[in-house]
Amino acid sequence: MRDNPVKRRLAGGGRAIGCWLNLVSPLAAEIVALAGYDCVMIDQEHGPGSPLDAIGQLHALSATPVSPMIRVAWNDAVAIKRALDLGVEGVMIPAVSSAAEARAAVAACRYPPAGTRGAAYGSIRASGYGLDREDYCNRVNDQLLVICQIETLQGVEAIPDIARVPGVDVLFIGPYDLSGSAGRLGGFEDAGVRNLIDRAERGIVDSGVWYGSVPSPARTTAQLVEAGCRLIISGSDVAFVRNGALGEVRAFRSLTGEDR
Repeated sequence: MRDNPVKRRLAGGGRAIGCWLNLVSPLAAEIVALAGYDCVMIDQEHGPGSPLDAIGQLHALSATPVSPMIRVAWNDAVAIKRALDLGVEGVMIPAVSSAAEARAAVAACRYPPAGTRGAAYGSIRASGYGLDREDYCNRVNDQLLVICQIETLQGVEAIPDIARVPGVDVLFIGPYDLSGSAGRLGGFEDAGVRNLIDRAERGIVDSGVWYGSVPSPARTTAQLVEAGCRLIISGSDVAFVRNGALGEVRAFRSLTGEDR
């Protein structure tokens, strides 16, 4: 297993930029990786893909230096195990709201005795189908980037406790679900929502773990960087295709003055 380039960058005081992959397309994954992102996040919480779909994307990414990661559907040991067995270098777990939930997430990422991850390292893709099993087993705990999302009111209150859980590398604010937890989904103009995000941000930065998030109406990329955000997942393959298509069509309609 190689040294995780994103984890190494963060440990050295640097920042990393990533991109969401939702189109379940190896070609889109390859294009995004070749653009120069540090990592990509295969989204299996909101994306339609299966573990088998992710393998096709991982094949495309393997020819690039990008660090492949997966967001699992939930804080579920089976979902985490299946994602890790594919050979990703980072896993994002949604809606971690307590230290107990964080401990469960970390345990699902680690082989016994450090955790509870099921062991099939003699055959999984992560270990080169068993060809590199000893190296993989010896290095995966140190090289895997474990990202816990803070997306609930309870999660914000528990940030100091979650941050103290060994093995949690990044606390990642999900601003949209966090605003929904406050009863104002997408209501970033609301003072209560903005205060909640401010509290979460300060809590993570003060905790000493790495802070991650996405740009939103509450925080631009520049504001995230200024606030000390170290891992920014900005943009998505869906948004690039959608916005590119909309721009072309709108420019054409404006030029010709003709409706569809």
